[in-house]
Amino acid sequence: MNEIFAALGKIKASKPLVHHITNWVTIYDCANVTRCIGALPVMAHAKEEAKDMTSISQALVLNIGTLTPSLVGSMLLSARRANEKRIPVVLDAVGAGATRFRTEKAKEILTSVRIDIIKGNAGEIATLAGAKAEVKGVESGAFAGERKQIAKALARKYRATVVMTGKYDVVSDGRRTYVVANGHMMMGSIVGTGCMAASVIGAFAAVEKDYAKAAAYALVCFGIAGEIAAKKIRGPGSFKERFYDELYNLDEKTIARMQRIRVEK
Repeated sequence: MNEIFAALGKIKASKPLVHHITNWVTIYDCANVTRCIGALPVMAHAKEEAKDMTSISQALVLNIGTLTPSLVGSMLLSARRANEKRIPVVLDAVGAGATRFRTEKAKEILTSVRIDIIKGNAGEIATLAGAKAEVKGVESGAFAGERKQIAKALARKYRATVVMTGKYDVVSDGRRTYVVANGHMMMGSIVGTGCMAASVIGAFAAVEKDYAKAAAYALVCFGIAGEIAAKKIRGPGSFKERFYDELYNLDEKTIARMQRIRVEK
């Protein structure tokens, strides 16, 4: 059986609960895409319950897209509980590099708790790695350095898996580097695909403890669904509707035929 499809099958069979402390712009989409891939979403932001919700979850996804000091407090409480349980923690560093507050808080999270998977676009990841980068709101601008080397350096710095999204996606744990070429330009025409990708990564990490593989496999499935959905659509609205359907209906033959992934040392 195809390894990627096998991991997807584990998600559908076990239905892991993925706790999100995420941003208000895309929270609905993150919940939907988690359900479409076969996992169960929950969003508990309040300090009074965030830790408890993590206690019954199989993965934790943190997203700093609409950051507040209170939200950071909830994230740290939940991440510490996740670390105690040894369940994966995904940090989507949305907008890191755009403002000092976001950058500082992203780094605070990274140094205060164990983050297993650090995700962002090229500008966000370059910022966290200490490279010169431009981030336009939550979109990546120019950055200095080579994508794979930046991802590898950040992975080694925090002993984590790093996911750098873009025209092609780079996943590195500091030793192995996966390059995923699946996806379609239409995915950039709707708000929230990056956040949704983090949710799918969280679902795969809940069932695959090799987090580099989990992230790469998630991006393959996510990208293939985008490629199929982009056929015969009228625009962003119809694309989003079809994208959910295609992610939900992914089968082994389609994944085996369409996957474009390679591993480098």
